[in-house]
Amino acid sequence: MSSRSILDAALAGCTIVIAADRRAGDLASALERRGAQICRAPALSIVPNADDEELIRRTRELVERPPDIVVVTTGVGFRGWMDAAHEHDLAEQLADALRGSQFVARGPKAHGAIQQAGFVADWVAESETAAEVGEYLLSSSLTGKRIAVQHHGAGSDGLDELLGAAGADVESLTVYRWGPPADPHLVERSVAHAAGGEVDAVLFTSAPGAAEWIRSARRLNALDGIRDRAASGRLLLAAVGPITAAPLREHGLRETIADRGRLGSLARCVIGYFGSGGGAPVLMTSAGSLSMRSGGVVIDGEFIALSRAGADLLGALFDARGHVLSREEIAVTLPRTGRNAHAVEMAVARVREALGPVDVIRTVVKRGYRLAVEDSA
Repeated sequence: MSSRSILDAALAGCTIVIAADRRAGDLASALERRGAQICRAPALSIVPNADDEELIRRTRELVERPPDIVVVTTGVGFRGWMDAAHEHDLAEQLADALRGSQFVARGPKAHGAIQQAGFVADWVAESETAAEVGEYLLSSSLTGKRIAVQHHGAGSDGLDELLGAAGADVESLTVYRWGPPADPHLVERSVAHAAGGEVDAVLFTSAPGAAEWIRSARRLNALDGIRDRAASGRLLLAAVGPITAAPLREHGLRETIADRGRLGSLARCVIGYFGSGGGAPVLMTSAGSLSMRSGGVVIDGEFIALSRAGADLLGALFDARGHVLSREEIAVTLPRTGRNAHAVEMAVARVREALGPVDVIRTVVKRGYRLAVEDSA
């Protein structure tokens, strides 16, 4: 089977890291169907509290004294609460207790979980922030109101204190907590590969997960490399929403945010980025449009697989955007082959062989090599 094939998948040649635990399988499947290689490296794990005695105790209290308002901050947390109620034979009692409550959702995923459980959301925060939820609730008197707040793994974000100070009787429910990654070494490898050019995209679905992945990058002194690759467009850092993207912005990392704050939208965001006319950098060459992937190159819509060294070499010429690179400059990008002129010449010959009739690498006598760039898009 030839390494050269028609690009019928926008993500052919892409390696994508999913730095998330929640519903990572669904997201991976959607991207693999478009040709991507997936590395699942959740930076944090979710520790469910389904058997937490405190959660069940507070659920019983809500059954006995139903809340006026229920604040749902995460879809997975609310579903986990409902599951815990089922496991302890409290589901019907809890449903009856919440039937007359006003439901407030912190974003579309929380809204979806409310509907799935058979309730109706009275209000949904567009910004997906606890601050917007608090502002909405404080717009009317809360004195004497009983409010149940389901929290995400990172805690209350000050919401409990805000509502309590306004006179509300707040019942706090933490349904899951963030725990350490199941495989810290896998997270570290994903960081190193992202900085070294072996990854095309890293996807985040929670702010705590994004923050922990960045902390790993700082520990490995890889953050500058990741920042440079993201700034060039060669590494996509994509977040499911603006809250999730906040740690990326705080560290000066170029980020892309999915339009609708859902995993399906995140998958479409990635596919669109690497698809025709997306955000990934493209050069116009004598052979047509050219864009890089960690696993090879896309030339005029056709994906050509390359070895790791071949992708590194062509990637260096791509980043030079038609300027000449000396053999010494290219050798720096090929540590596996030895830093000498002969090794560079052999590496160039192997890439040319893989490209076949596509002639995009030009030899500049006594100077080095360059891409046959006509213009950039």
